[in-house]
Amino acid sequence: MDAPADLVGRTHRVLRAVAAHEPGGGTTTAVARGAGLPRPTVHRLLISLQGVGLVEREPGSDHWVLGPELYFLGVAAGRRYDVTEVALPVVRRLAVATGESAFFSARRGEETICLIREDGAFPIRSHVLFEGARFPLGVVSAGMVVLAHLPDREIDDYLSRVDLVADFGPQHGAGEIRRHIAATRKQGYSVNPGLVVEGSWGLAAAVFDRAGSPRWALTLTGVEHRFGAERIPQLGALLLREAHALSEALG
Repeated sequence: MDAPADLVGRTHRVLRAVAAHEPGGGTTTAVARGAGLPRPTVHRLLISLQGVGLVEREPGSDHWVLGPELYFLGVAAGRRYDVTEVALPVVRRLAVATGESAFFSARRGEETICLIREDGAFPIRSHVLFEGARFPLGVVSAGMVVLAHLPDREIDDYLSRVDLVADFGPQHGAGEIRRHIAATRKQGYSVNPGLVVEGSWGLAAAVFDRAGSPRWALTLTGVEHRFGAERIPQLGALLLREAHALSEALG
């Protein structure tokens, strides 16, 4: 029998794996693969979670989706943690001003989670980021800029433990990440030159809490030809201005 901590951890992994397959949901096999757990274990957990409304099956299919109970819990938690009401006008303003897709992400442990997406008028868009998408620190421009603004000791500890190359390729080796950190600190904003999906570029600026820690990030993404050498500094300056104002508002 699983220890309580193991059971909670596995349940969390299963719920995250289900969330990664939204909005259409995922099969038991797909959820097990995403959670990194044996299929029989995941099936038992999904049945238990279904019983309390945390997951449910899509009618007429074998796909699992997040259940209504998570929504009600989220509404209750939102009264304490939701910052999107303050961030949404900023994200919309960025999308309108630039024509690109604009995002607001939050740091959660060693990941960034996309909370808001607003598409601009330019018809060709990047689809790397979407609401609910999670990436490790150091990956995509939001993860880069948050990592770059952490203390050196935290960066050293993180890079000594994680292997980003396995999932995101050699362009995410520790040496490359450190070069991005140095460039981000110099510019103030991060640049992702198509490192996750070829041709999909992104810029991000960190948003800080009252203690000066990078808790959130504002991001602009688009196709490569929209992020030329002359335009990147303009977009970066705009992101930094909006991020500074949002830091003050959230602080």
